[in-house]
Amino acid sequence: MADVRLRRGRGALGFSFFAQGVTFALLVTRIPAIQDQYGISDGLLPAFLAAVPVLAGASSVATEYLVKRVAPSVVLRWAQPLVLLALLGVGAGSQMWHVAVALGAFGLSVGALDASMNMLGVSLQRAYGRSIMLGFHAAYSLGGIVGASAAWAGAHWHLGLFVSYLPAVVVLVPLVAVGSRSYVDQSDRGGDAVAEKAAGSGAFKLLLPLCLVMACAYIGDSTVANWSAKYLQDVLGSSEQLATVPYNVYMVTTLLGRAVGDLGVRRFGAVTVVRCGTVVAAGGFAVVAVAPGAWVGMLGFTLLGIGLCVIVPQTFAAAGRLFPGAASDTAIARLNIFNYVGFLIGSPLVGGIGDAWSYRGAMLVPMVLVLFTLIHARSFGPAEARYRVGHERARVVDVGRGGNEV
Repeated sequence: MADVRLRRGRGALGFSFFAQGVTFALLVTRIPAIQDQYGISDGLLPAFLAAVPVLAGASSVATEYLVKRVAPSVVLRWAQPLVLLALLGVGAGSQMWHVAVALGAFGLSVGALDASMNMLGVSLQRAYGRSIMLGFHAAYSLGGIVGASAAWAGAHWHLGLFVSYLPAVVVLVPLVAVGSRSYVDQSDRGGDAVAEKAAGSGAFKLLLPLCLVMACAYIGDSTVANWSAKYLQDVLGSSEQLATVPYNVYMVTTLLGRAVGDLGVRRFGAVTVVRCGTVVAAGGFAVVAVAPGAWVGMLGFTLLGIGLCVIVPQTFAAAGRLFPGAASDTAIARLNIFNYVGFLIGSPLVGGIGDAWSYRGAMLVPMVLVLFTLIHARSFGPAEARYRVGHERARVVDVGRGGNEV
């Protein structure tokens, strides 16, 4: 029954990633509508947007300590419905304090959700003994495409935010609640003295390169999310309609890259896949920076999706390999903070350089930052490793009730 239990846990967690992709896309793609509904000025909007990742980072820190007392599955079981209800709250209010409270609740719950979700993904990958982490993030990308499409439909039909968000919340809350019954935690939840010591401040130096990689990857991702449309229209002279295409292409190529990425890791190893992804992503930024027109610019954003998509999932997976047992939960919670650091830095960094110098030159900054991943490639494990050693180990269950082979 252990193999059935693992498969159910993998499917349930994959749906959790999908649901979070839908939720996040519904929020970020309707920011102009949120601004209009609550009368948030352009000057005040960045404060509202910055509050979400700041609170999420604080929540990720709190989750590090929380999972020492309760299992990550319990945290995720409660956090995901709260995220969805907070999304609905964003669309339900009419006064500025309403949206402030809703976005605050969203930030606090999403930090716990992201941390616990990736903790469970890493522990399941350890149980399988082979790379499956990219598949979970592929489900997130698919959810992002579905959520963005639903948001487009809501905007196209001039639906209010509450009406746009309600169907997703009504459908997803019961489904994630049912799926949460199948989550699988690692068996060594309590950890031992060695595992706890591995998460100490001295060992954090091992995690620091991965934290930098995570932040740089999200700077690149936020650059695409926040500046691709403006860059195509204002710099490359595209039409307003064509300017909406690059982010959709980026999301689709991210999905495709993650869907096949696990096969690449199993065949060539995490280090090789991450190095190739880094080079492709840097090449994408270079193409965007020198593009003579809109179609070449879209080629650059396509390359960005193919390259960046592998870095973040493999960074979480690498943290799981570096730290044994329960210590991996602590490492992932700390690593997850730099997800939000990248989001906070990326958009204002590119915007500031673009305003002060040029937006073509600004695209070279995330390119250089992404290339730092090559310097820290050894942090992803031995170059020849597929999972933990020089070959994929046998699939041995180290979660749940025991160590039966599957």
